[in-house]
Amino acid sequence: MRALLVVNPKATTTSERTRDVLAHALASDLKLDVATTTHRGHAAELARDAVSDNIDLVIALGGDGTVNEVANGVLAEGPSPDLPAVAVVPGGSTNVFARALGMPNDPVEATGVLLDALRTRRDREIGLGMAGDRWFLFCAGLGFDADVVGRVEEHRAKGRKSTHGLYVRSALHRFYRSGGTRRSGPLTLDVPGQEPVEGLCLGIVQNTNPWTFLGNRPVNACPDASFDRGLDLFGLTRMSTLPTLRHLSRMLGSSGNAPHGRHVVSLHDCATFTLGAEEAVSLQVDGDHLGEHRSVTFRGVPRALRVIV
Repeated sequence: MRALLVVNPKATTTSERTRDVLAHALASDLKLDVATTTHRGHAAELARDAVSDNIDLVIALGGDGTVNEVANGVLAEGPSPDLPAVAVVPGGSTNVFARALGMPNDPVEATGVLLDALRTRRDREIGLGMAGDRWFLFCAGLGFDADVVGRVEEHRAKGRKSTHGLYVRSALHRFYRSGGTRRSGPLTLDVPGQEPVEGLCLGIVQNTNPWTFLGNRPVNACPDASFDRGLDLFGLTRMSTLPTLRHLSRMLGSSGNAPHGRHVVSLHDCATFTLGAEEAVSLQVDGDHLGEHRSVTFRGVPRALRVIV
């Protein structure tokens, strides 16, 4: 089997030595080429080239951003049974997608699982989401959570390391910058065949669960979301300190119950919907800030990608 290992050299939790060991282990079972990314979007370019070169498997060694780029490169012309499969060796700070697939968070252990899956021909077809023309693996967001991602990226551009603490501090800064209370947000939710819902402060879109991790604790805004169904949405039409803390407590809880209340807006297993605003607001997909947009249509695409698990 011909495979391409796409390596992000800036991956948070893997050293150069670890990457060399993992590449050597993979090369024992695969006809392996290794490519190292040098700029944003490079992983997508390498994955597109892999499709043209009839590569059988593209392996992403990095964080969720690297995996997202690989998926977008593989699916640049849309889903097809002839496309390469995708595999993940986690190397980022959070690794939501790999963990949602049931992969170990340790890159060495994950490589062992991947090699076993290849030897036993174990794979899975999963549904993905689209935000406009961008594929996403596990989540997207418009509004508050995307603002937080944008602020974290600003810190990283200045040399700060991506940590869970940085995300928490950025969320608190964003929340209290607006005075700690938002009685109405800028977003309007449009679902085909339904009345629009106005005033959302945020819209979290999930293609699977969890939405993210806080350390080793899964954070579930939409606990029923699944790779095997359409998209789920969690939205809030009001954000104030105590209710928001209660919602966060439910997201971090082990009961599996979704946050609820009169200011909660939710969708489950939805094929398509649109979030729009009069003024442009931040968009993120899989933890990658994509600038500001006035309207984004989200769509679930079943069985879009074959993954080795």
